[in-house]
Amino acid sequence: MLVRELMSSPPVTAAPALSLPDAAHLMKSRGIRRLPVLDGDTLVGIVTDRDLREAMPSKVSTLSPWEATTRLAAISVADIMRRSVLSTTEDTDARDAAYSMLQHKVGALPVVDAAGKLVGLLTVSDVLRDYARPPEEASA
Repeated sequence: MLVRELMSSPPVTAAPALSLPDAAHLMKSRGIRRLPVLDGDTLVGIVTDRDLREAMPSKVSTLSPWEATTRLAAISVADIMRRSVLSTTEDTDARDAAYSMLQHKVGALPVVDAAGKLVGLLTVSDVLRDYARPPEEASA
């Protein structure tokens, strides 16, 4: 099975200038945990829900809610995104992509075409969804 058969496409993406509160809202409203970051058509990073949580002020912070909101609005996705992004292609065997995720301890791989354009996102959930498919669906 190839990555193109399992990946989510088109992926939900973010621009580097997107603020943290807006990124958090986008992820929550779409029910996703990862946002590939694009500068135009170029993949420049990825931000996860964990990255966002780590950037948020602690519940025991001495900042007032107003101060926390103001400071968060000034932080962009570019400030916290991971810049070295492991990716895969549509024609990669899904097992090889799953092995890469396991070896590098990542929950998703952006999928790029031959020109380097982002075309999808392969997540651990996508791989598990295929693996856990009922037998009657697997043979269809």
